[in-house]
Amino acid sequence: MKESGDQTMRIGEIAERAGVGVDTVRLYERLQLLPAAQRTASGYRMFGSDDLERLRFIRRAKALGFTLDETRELLRLASDNHSERAEVLALAQHRLDDIEEKIAQLAAMRDSLGRLVKECSGTGPVQGCPIVDAVLAHDIKKLS
Repeated sequence: MKESGDQTMRIGEIAERAGVGVDTVRLYERLQLLPAAQRTASGYRMFGSDDLERLRFIRRAKALGFTLDETRELLRLASDNHSERAEVLALAQHRLDDIEEKIAQLAAMRDSLGRLVKECSGTGPVQGCPIVDAVLAHDIKKLS
């Protein structure tokens, strides 16, 4: 088991306390984001407080938009006494750049769809509808 004095929890309890599903705990264990749990003689997984903190870290990283691979790297950096903040900063900056790009793409989609909605009268046959015509268009540039 875990160290003496370390609270042990079954998978359902740790999942609930971490705010994730049981299947998520199993996935993170399978992906090695979470160390393999100790097992009781009857096969139950048993987790400790370090596992709970790790699950919470993963959940918070996910909420910030980090991918599972980036989260794995953050976990590695956080546990390595020789890691530098610059490595964490570079990882976070890359994630931020990706988020900014997605926001720009979403804004362009919103603007394009907004123009099409304004062009559509909402009455008459579907044929000639600017929204349908734009979706059917082979030239995606007509949407932007």
